[in-house]
Amino acid sequence: MNPGSLRRIGVVGAGVIGTGVAHLLAQSGHDVVLVDTAPEALAAARRAIGRNARLYGFLQPRTPPDAVLARITDAGAVEALAGVDFVIENVTEDWEVKRRVHAAIDRAVPEAAPVAANTSAIPITRIAGAGRHPERVIGMHFMNPVPVMPMVEIIRGARSGAAALAAARALVAQAGRHSITVDDSPGFVTNRVMMLMVNEAMFLVHEGVAPARDVDRLFKTCFGHKMGPLETADLIGLDTVLASIETLQGEFADSKYRPCPLLKRMVYAGALGRKSGRGFYEYGDA
Repeated sequence: MNPGSLRRIGVVGAGVIGTGVAHLLAQSGHDVVLVDTAPEALAAARRAIGRNARLYGFLQPRTPPDAVLARITDAGAVEALAGVDFVIENVTEDWEVKRRVHAAIDRAVPEAAPVAANTSAIPITRIAGAGRHPERVIGMHFMNPVPVMPMVEIIRGARSGAAALAAARALVAQAGRHSITVDDSPGFVTNRVMMLMVNEAMFLVHEGVAPARDVDRLFKTCFGHKMGPLETADLIGLDTVLASIETLQGEFADSKYRPCPLLKRMVYAGALGRKSGRGFYEYGDA
């Protein structure tokens, strides 16, 4: 595929990450088809993109919010992706949901179009098996907030083809970001390390060793981290953190990935972090 042909991009899933991916790509001049089965999610995504296009304007050449939104077309089904050049899937971190969505994308999208799975921990090789063309499936791990983060982790599955990987790198470069390509492994590089760190930080709070604010302050002050591990967990979403750790535990069959009981209790209580207004910290209205 000629990287210059990456004009129309499908983004599946209008949650926090999918919204950020649609924003980043529209801001960089791509036409975006944003797909979600929930109309309210699409409406919320447009509101968030309009707001964030104003907030993040200082980080790159300013694109008026109306111009960003004008490049995004909403759709309620993957059949709307029939004419796209590249697809990025961002649905919930649940294998059965991913499997069904990728099977549907495989049927709807032209065979030449690469398909990227944006996942926290599920192996890309496993996701690629949901369709008929595993060579076109790669991983693209975007970090939150997507329009701000300078780096994208690209994952090479066992059967990912060179053309799909090259297209992914080209798309990231067109969006003004950098990329590093790694081989497939549950959690890849970033989340395999980070999820252990945030889970262990939660155990410290759970055991009464230190409160959340002090744990985060130590990491920021001693190591120069911009955010502490528990602030980071709140930003990711504690439900996503739990799903990721459970995936790592299942894939590696290793007790070191045992989710902290405090994390499970908070998720059960609906304290999911920033998106719910409450996690390890209070955020007011979500």
